[in-house]
Amino acid sequence: MARGRLRIYLGAAPGVGKTYAMLSEAHRRIERGTDCAVAFVEHHNRPRTEVMLHGLEQIPRRELDYRDTVFTEMDVDAVLARRPQVALVDELPHSNIPGSRNAKRWQDVEELLAAGIDVVSTVNIQHLESLGDVVESITGVRQQETVPDEVVRRADQIELVDMSPQALRRRMAHGNIYKPDKVDAALSNYFRPGNLTALRELALLWVADRVDEYLNEYRSEHQVSKIWGSRERIVVGLTGGPEGRTLIRRAARLAEKGAGGEVLAVYIARSDGLNSASPKELAVQRTLVEDLGGTFHHVLGDDVPSALLDFARGVNATQIVLGVSRRRSWQYVLGPGVGATVARDSGPDLDVHLITHAEAGKGRLPLARSARLGRSRIIWGWLAGVLGPVLLTWLLTSAAPEVGLANDMLLYLTLTVAAALLGGLLPALTSALVGSLLLNWFFTPPVHTLTIADPKNIVAIAIFVGVAVSVASVVDLAARRTQQATRLRAESEILSFLAGSVLRGETGLAELLERVRETFGMESVALLERTDDVAPWTCAGSVGPRPCRTPENADVDMPVGDHMTLALSGRVLPASDRRVLAAFAAQAVVVLDRQRLQLEADRAKELAEGNRIRTALLAAVSHDLRTPLAGIKASVSSLRSDDVEWSEQDRAELLEAIEAGADRLDHLVGNLLDITRLQTGTVTPIVREADLDEVVPMALGGVPEDSVELDIPETLPMVHVDKGLLERVVANVVENAVKYSPADTLVLVKASSMADRVEVRVVDRGPGVPDEAKERIFEPFQRYGDAPRGAGVGLGLAVARGFTEAMGGTLTAEDTPGGGLTMVLSLPLSPGRRPGRPELSAAVTS
Repeated sequence: MARGRLRIYLGAAPGVGKTYAMLSEAHRRIERGTDCAVAFVEHHNRPRTEVMLHGLEQIPRRELDYRDTVFTEMDVDAVLARRPQVALVDELPHSNIPGSRNAKRWQDVEELLAAGIDVVSTVNIQHLESLGDVVESITGVRQQETVPDEVVRRADQIELVDMSPQALRRRMAHGNIYKPDKVDAALSNYFRPGNLTALRELALLWVADRVDEYLNEYRSEHQVSKIWGSRERIVVGLTGGPEGRTLIRRAARLAEKGAGGEVLAVYIARSDGLNSASPKELAVQRTLVEDLGGTFHHVLGDDVPSALLDFARGVNATQIVLGVSRRRSWQYVLGPGVGATVARDSGPDLDVHLITHAEAGKGRLPLARSARLGRSRIIWGWLAGVLGPVLLTWLLTSAAPEVGLANDMLLYLTLTVAAALLGGLLPALTSALVGSLLLNWFFTPPVHTLTIADPKNIVAIAIFVGVAVSVASVVDLAARRTQQATRLRAESEILSFLAGSVLRGETGLAELLERVRETFGMESVALLERTDDVAPWTCAGSVGPRPCRTPENADVDMPVGDHMTLALSGRVLPASDRRVLAAFAAQAVVVLDRQRLQLEADRAKELAEGNRIRTALLAAVSHDLRTPLAGIKASVSSLRSDDVEWSEQDRAELLEAIEAGADRLDHLVGNLLDITRLQTGTVTPIVREADLDEVVPMALGGVPEDSVELDIPETLPMVHVDKGLLERVVANVVENAVKYSPADTLVLVKASSMADRVEVRVVDRGPGVPDEAKERIFEPFQRYGDAPRGAGVGLGLAVARGFTEAMGGTLTAEDTPGGGLTMVLSLPLSPGRRPGRPELSAAVTS
């Protein structure tokens, strides 16, 4: 049976019209004669969406009892029995009620697809599993209902349903998405313009990447090597010279002119390691490319033009940016240059830009082409050095005996140079020795003797030997320099990466040790330390299986200082690699010291904070607690005095003052104890299900009657909190709002559900708080403005935030539209209430 096809409507946020678009597609297919049925669609009381369901067959849902509440879910068996050609399944990431066939709705959809039924579904970008952290950092809300990215990636068709943030907010304000009582909270929280813009960008980028993947797959499957200019990709060829910065900036400007432009900077290094690039300049250019949104690539290739074109065609580039050659005029005799060669071989689909710069024409030496001598070259060198002179002697004596001594010497010298170029120093010296003996024996009078009659011939043979030795030495030196350059290049790249990790702030010891293990191909790496020369070794950090516990058991150990060493196991390193290993070891010690210093700094910060708290406590005890005590003592002394005859009204007033002072003392002492518990980390919430409409009214006993207006719907989902702590939080926040509100203005306390949270908003019309002070008011012993000493010790909001965070919630301050301050208390929903409550579904789906 052929697998069904999956089509997904993807949106940036709830309300953009995914469900509406899905139902519109169903009507179009029905008009074409396709058998479509609604397996599960939730219209959330949106009139236009509900109208679109008219005329569509709806398969009955399955009812489930869970915690004394009836919920409905998609009936997979009924859909399979009905077997439509196309099934409409809304809200793909939805979590099914416990007791359902599958835990997630996307698993239900997998069953339908496996049965050969085509499925049309909907997803919001915030529900993709890989984007959970990103969405939480943007909106402050962690999405509990997610779908694996791979499920969406495997969709046969993904269609983006897009809407501008302004249009979506207008839809929200008109009541087309949520009920009117939820609009204000939604617009001021999740549906802020910044949140919607960021989510929209995520959706657009995610879909663009999927389109790019589909294009690459198609090109690969159909073996398309021709460049398709579907997207501007600009490759910048870098030489490591200072002109690279100009080229990168020019390429960035070219990329900005086209939609979705992308810059890829590439530096092509020769495999022999000989190049004129400055590692420092390359690091600067890498940073510049990344700052401009591009990527940097390091490619090996001896033929620079071919390597550059291969790279450009491999990434489906549309343009190449190169700098005008730095070579002088006479150097063009050696060849046309990289720029001209690339332009000639690029073809009609790849544009090449040659950019002028300040370094053009100033000269650049051609790169050396010597490479490390291989075994085959050495063998040919010995053959040329030993057999070559013998064969040359036979040819000269048999075929051309009258050439002359000078020409004979030049021929032998040519053979010696060839041996030097092929095999290096020793074959060349052997060729010079054998050639000089054969010259003396066969061609220098008197022949067939080692005696030289003419002194001029002695000088000629000496010059011949000297030139041969000199050429052989130069070739051998070049080969050794090539080998050194290759090693130094590798070392410089490793050290450059090490320096870059420091600059980027990558200070994890485990990551650094893992880099050591990968770089040197080791099995395990450990950083060992001890307190003195006789103390046992301890492991400060390690990676890999079975790390060494002592330097004696390691294959390689690199001491760092007197009492630390880096121990590696796996193989023995050559001595030439220990220099780079020493740099890694030194950096590992620096990272370890930095981590320990950070811990010490954190502990010192905690001690300083504790000292500040203790100082503030002493100040509170010395003044704020003494004031009510003094009032109580004065009232009691007055009542006990026999000198004054108090009336019943006076006695009542004095007793009322005693009671008020005692209440104030109780409140202050309670807050002092609470903040002490928070500072010492001894607050352990007993988290259970709770109804806000029961807890919030109980928290208002300490505020005057008719000073608070409550708006707590009974239909709100249950929250997952500690009732006692929540009561204290609400009481402190409301008391603070009443204290700063005008006498004739009520404080509004209203609650609403939002995504996977419930928000309680305490709205006052007081003087408000500027943005720079909104966080400071939550610090202990802070009183905003010129609040008098009798207004409290400044612990109420600090205790409220501490208790809220202990329960997994948040407490923030916002401006009240029209003036005042709004405290937003965000609380997590009960896990058992998240999947099926209508208010929750309306907040997270379209």
